[in-house]
Amino acid sequence: MNNTNEQTTFSDLLDTEVLANFQTDISLLQIGITMLLSFLVGMFIYTLYKRIFSGVLYSKNFNITLVGLAMITSLVIMAIGSNLILSLGMVGALSIVRFRTPIKDPTDLIFLFWSLASGIIIGAGFYALAILGSIIIGLVLFFFMKKSTFETPYLFIVHFNGEKIEQEIYDQMKKTVSRYDVKQKSVTADETEITFEVRLKGKESGFVNTITNIDGVGNAVLLSYNGDYVQ
Repeated sequence: MNNTNEQTTFSDLLDTEVLANFQTDISLLQIGITMLLSFLVGMFIYTLYKRIFSGVLYSKNFNITLVGLAMITSLVIMAIGSNLILSLGMVGALSIVRFRTPIKDPTDLIFLFWSLASGIIIGAGFYALAILGSIIIGLVLFFFMKKSTFETPYLFIVHFNGEKIEQEIYDQMKKTVSRYDVKQKSVTADETEITFEVRLKGKESGFVNTITNIDGVGNAVLLSYNGDYVQ
């Protein structure tokens, strides 16, 4: 009899301790503060992503998704924190969700996790942590990514005929670009193709016209890229 009473008491105590961590009611003020703060943090992420984006094509829809993700996540976390049954059901529902959208740029993945984590932290009520953490992360990303875009890399592809023409192209490149590296060279019976990675002097791209005007050069193309090259 004593063992049964001890078991019942322990079970009741456990239920009480678990349920005590869940709020049965959420005030309108708390909802308003949480949603407003998640929106502001999301807009901070939105603005920073737009400022330091260094890819080829900027996607506004993806950037808007970062704001929505922060707000939706904070809303879900608020709901989970208010009801034990809902939290268990939400875990089961989210476990079957699969996202198949490919992430082309690893930096996009950083912003996705940042937006998701901010929503979770704000929804849990840790407002100061969300604000301070976002400021620190923003400064770190701005410093490293903005610094890397001071010298934007370009791919310069040129088609020509003859070894003398090749040497003339190299001489012209030394005069007109800040730095260049040969990424690929392809030689056929008809023509030679060389792919350079170049750093321009400022925004000056007039050297393309100069090299195109060299006798023996078929065509030349200058492309912006993010620094990744697959041969």
